[in-house]
Amino acid sequence: MSNPVTETAAAPPDLAAGHFAGKLAFEADCADVHAALLGGDPGFVLVEARGPAAYARGHVPGALNLPHRAITEAALTAWPRDALFVVYCAGPHCNGADWAALRLARLGRRVKTMPGGMAGWAAEGFPVATGEAPGSLSE
Repeated sequence: MSNPVTETAAAPPDLAAGHFAGKLAFEADCADVHAALLGGDPGFVLVEARGPAAYARGHVPGALNLPHRAITEAALTAWPRDALFVVYCAGPHCNGADWAALRLARLGRRVKTMPGGMAGWAAEGFPVATGEAPGSLSE
């Protein structure tokens, strides 16, 4: 009997593997970002893509505030060309991370988004920093 799940056939396993591997090349989830931040040098620059007021109200500890509209070549001079950026915004209802990722990619930078953003981070129960400074998970 057909239902909304089965009426469209699932992709063959090889096609599904390519699709999901591709997604992981573009995304890093909140739990993985948290684990990487706990391990010392995470190997990426964590960027909060919302504006300063939203950042000050609450952000991932260690994240830098670089609103997506402010991402320019000049704003990125502090990081090597091969630096990996992980960007996030408020959550699934916000496309600020997508705008930031697009700007970074167009500037030739490696980038992933953190799906879920602050909403996902908070839902996981991870600590939240407030104020203008990045803070850290060890504080």
